[in-house]
Amino acid sequence: MTDNRNTALVIGASRTLGLGLATELLRRGWDVIGTVRGHRRTGLHELAELADAHPGRLTVESLEMTDPEQLTALRDRLAGTGNGNGNGRTLDLLFVNAAITRGDLPIGEVPTDMFTEVMVTNALSPMRAVETLGPLVAPAGTIGVMSSSQGSITLNTFGGQDLYRASKSALNQLMRCYAARDTAGDRTLLLLDPGWVRTELGGPGAELSVEESVPGVADTIERHRGKPGLHFVDHQGQVVPW
Repeated sequence: MTDNRNTALVIGASRTLGLGLATELLRRGWDVIGTVRGHRRTGLHELAELADAHPGRLTVESLEMTDPEQLTALRDRLAGTGNGNGNGRTLDLLFVNAAITRGDLPIGEVPTDMFTEVMVTNALSPMRAVETLGPLVAPAGTIGVMSSSQGSITLNTFGGQDLYRASKSALNQLMRCYAARDTAGDRTLLLLDPGWVRTELGGPGAELSVEESVPGVADTIERHRGKPGLHFVDHQGQVVPW
């Protein structure tokens, strides 16, 4: 790797927005480490093809983000712990892209196991990733998490998607707690709303394609570099109300 290229770790890079962001960052000259779920190989072939097209610039790592031991193992691999030569990776960007939805049910009809699954995947696990992998980020680097305008309490005037909204609001609050503890130091912290995108989550009627959303996401990431503190912004760089 050359010393003058930025390095990004994209958690959840095997498909849709994560794959799109990895592709866009490579196009902009970044080196990228992209993760794919080890027990679910969907999307791995796209990421592998992307790695083949960018030899030496895209590394594919296996990670089940909901498993704390795998997060620790990934941190140790990237830090060079135990490799005998002390060579580790310093990240300019850690970006966590992972979320699920389980349908549009009123909260009173949501089964407890469904509530737990969505909250663990959408709120707890991304923050575990931030806490575990954050120390690898350069002192003036960026830690970003894919949020949503549906996590905004202010903007929730129509209701619906109760559990998904609650999980994103929880993610936002937990990121605020992380920022308040000053754990990040001078790093930039981003909660990023990609817009309403045609993905499995957004559905076929969404306003934006992945290709339309991702350049704005990357622009917003780059525009906020060097601006410490927590920012809740969308793919156009506009502030999203809490």
